[in-house]
Amino acid sequence: MMKRRLFSAFVVGCALIALVFAGCKKSEAGASGSSGGGKQVINLWSFTDEVPKMVDKYKELHPDFAQKYDVKVTIIATTDGAYQPALDAALAGGGSGAPDIYTAEAAFVLKYTQGDASSFAATYASLGINVAAELKAADIAQYTVDIGSRGSDLVALGYQATGGAFIYRRSIAKDVWGTDDPAVIKGKIGPGWDKFFAAAADLKAKGYGIVSSDGDIWHAVENSSDKGWIVDGKFYIDPKREAFLDLSKRLKDNNYHNDTQDWQDAWFADMKDAGAKKPLGFFGPAWLINYVMAGNSGGSKPGEGTYGDWAVCEPTVGFFWGGTWLLANKDSKVKDAVGEFIKWVTLDYSETGLQYYWANGTLNGPGGTKDTVGSGTVMSKSNGTLDFLGGQNMFEAFVPAGQFANGRNLTQYDESINNIWRGQVREYTAGNKSRDKTIADFKQQVADNLDIR
Repeated sequence: MMKRRLFSAFVVGCALIALVFAGCKKSEAGASGSSGGGKQVINLWSFTDEVPKMVDKYKELHPDFAQKYDVKVTIIATTDGAYQPALDAALAGGGSGAPDIYTAEAAFVLKYTQGDASSFAATYASLGINVAAELKAADIAQYTVDIGSRGSDLVALGYQATGGAFIYRRSIAKDVWGTDDPAVIKGKIGPGWDKFFAAAADLKAKGYGIVSSDGDIWHAVENSSDKGWIVDGKFYIDPKREAFLDLSKRLKDNNYHNDTQDWQDAWFADMKDAGAKKPLGFFGPAWLINYVMAGNSGGSKPGEGTYGDWAVCEPTVGFFWGGTWLLANKDSKVKDAVGEFIKWVTLDYSETGLQYYWANGTLNGPGGTKDTVGSGTVMSKSNGTLDFLGGQNMFEAFVPAGQFANGRNLTQYDESINNIWRGQVREYTAGNKSRDKTIADFKQQVADNLDIR
């Protein structure tokens, strides 16, 4: 039996958490309804300040909204699992203190769109949004729609596009293959893992690795699988995910990487040539370039560290990694205003929509960070060139990358199960247990920790 998280059983306990955290992080005391100044209140809950900062821009562009509505912001970081219990309690508690708009990230979004907490979400159609027409006009990647749908109803969308590409070193590609042309390199590293490992052998012969760690291929493996961890209510290991055992061991046994762990110091060091050997690249979305690799490249302009010596091409397999989805409360008393804001963030493809500013790095004025966005229409008319990528237009690789991604293989338990799986795979590749023992221990840990069998 798969354990269901029943909100009525833990609302009382979670409410205390919500009061503690929300009390510390709310921008102003207030509740849905009307504020002291006579404005109607919109409660916005998020785990970062990204969406709250978008509200400021929206108010600037829509003064009538600013005059009529007061947006009360609650930010609770996902650190130590604080955000979800607090949000769950606030949603279940209802009333004037409940969120009108709330956000969820890829690691747990299905809980709120299709899982235990999905009943709280309003359909985008009920917010006054012509869903079919807007999705088509904005050219939204299907994987984001699949993730944000409850049955046939759209209940959430994001503003970023997180389809993954392969981000590689130009100088290494030239040394090994005589070119750094993305059209050529994508044919070296894929499609498919056989080509990837053939490229790894080429690189090893020249003293290079192909990636820094097995974690660099995990998200590509995970999100290219046909099915998720749970199928028809039972635990399931997709053959493509099980193959990660073999791919990871092949990388380690052949010394094709530096055997680092993602998000640890040695992994960051490999972005600026401070590791044992130079890796060709990393699999990831645009946010990995903008918010991780650029800051760990050892420079801030071309010629410094590895800054400017990178390019992107289509990946070995299609995948996505991360993202933030916006949802609305079905019981909100301000649905019209909520719908207008959510549409501006997720579906507006005009030059005054959030995504145009986001794509061109102009949300807070010229010179900001450019990023991939949910709308292919926006990216087709935006400037995606980056100095970090040697002047390459990143949208040329990331737009098709988004179309290749699959959003039908997620579950609400992915964050927990993935952590268990990654730990078991490391034990296997280190030679501490057999392949069969690894799979058996993985299944047992999932059963013990999540009551999923």
